Amino acid sequence: MDAVEILRGLTRFRNTRLHLGVAGSIACYKSCDLLRHFLAMGIHVSACLSPGARQFVSPLLFSSLGAMPVYTELFADSEPFAHLEPGQNCKALLVCPASASLIARMAQGMASDMLSAQILAFPGPVAVAPAMNTNMWQNMATQDNIATLRKRNVEIIQPDSGELACGTTGQGRLAAMPELILHTLRLLSEQDMAGKTVLVTMGPTREPWDGVRFWTNPSTGTMGASLALCCWIRGATVHAVAGPGITRAMLPSLPGLELHRVATANDMYEQTNALWDAADMGFFSAAVADFSPVPYGSGKFKKAESPDGFSIEFTPNRDILKDMSLRRKGQKVLGFAAETAPDMQALMELAKIKRAGKNTDVLAANMVNSKESGFGTATNAMAVTDRNGREEIWPLMSKADVAWDLCTWLLHC
Repeated sequence: MDAVEILRGLTRFRNTRLHLGVAGSIACYKSCDLLRHFLAMGIHVSACLSPGARQFVSPLLFSSLGAMPVYTELFADSEPFAHLEPGQNCKALLVCPASASLIARMAQGMASDMLSAQILAFPGPVAVAPAMNTNMWQNMATQDNIATLRKRNVEIIQPDSGELACGTTGQGRLAAMPELILHTLRLLSEQDMAGKTVLVTMGPTREPWDGVRFWTNPSTGTMGASLALCCWIRGATVHAVAGPGITRAMLPSLPGLELHRVATANDMYEQTNALWDAADMGFFSAAVADFSPVPYGSGKFKKAESPDGFSIEFTPNRDILKDMSLRRKGQKVLGFAAETAPDMQALMELAKIKRAGKNTDVLAANMVNSKESGFGTATNAMAVTDRNGREEIWPLMSKADVAWDLCTWLLHC
């Protein structure tokens, strides 16, 4: 599962309205895919295609995909204030792709076409995703215009480097789809976690036994990745301490989201310990191995050595959640508990015991003996309790929605 798939389950932006501006670039076709992703999340999208964009894609294509309304010419219809409508009804404006020409018009405050007029009249947050030839991107005029937009608090979604449509290689291609989606969701979200540094542990750990075998569990890290993404969308600086199996596809490279890869429980303890003092909040969702096998050695254990079977001795690992909870400096701690239970009420009783034992602010327990909740699933049903005695049982929902609600709970606990 990648970040786009994870965020597809996030319903918190349903009925939010976004205005999508499309400028003239060969990357116009990617804005169609972007539109489909936003609509799948329940976001209402209006669009405006510049004259240059209409040389590459048709307004009818955007209307057919579900954008409404779709604007074109400044004086094309009888509505005299169409250039003001997005600013009156939309939460945010994204220009994707943004050409060098449109960026220049934005920097100069021009309103010579419908899209530039809508941008100039838009009072809310604006982001641009440039896409152009490398030389055009690196030209001092473009860079001066980008600097001007930054000074005006326009968010710049940096273009990627790679092979361009013109056959050259360099920086200038449109940012990848996950980055476009994440930056836009951040634009649409209240930044209630801005200024917070958040630590999230995620995924399994692997405790080696011999040269080829290890002790682990089926955790995929989807819940932890959901938490890291939601915290970032809401404005936080995020340090993700990730066990094996967590890919860059799950946590794209974003400013303010740092991925720290670890393997064993001890590695995770040391990395978490090093980052914890600077953190304001911690979400400890990793499925850390409680025990490690006493190592056989670096070589491979041969079956012929024990034809009648053998025993492995285990030693306990340090308790990351408990140790971090005991070192409180005004920090907030949310711990996870993967439990097997006959029903949700029994799960709640286990959650309360675990919360008290670990000294966390919030404890979120999920039932891993359910086919639809726990390891390797896209959904979770949760029993959540906090130090103030608040208790809630959450029905099955996407891990992205669970993450969003847990962020809110810990933020206000």
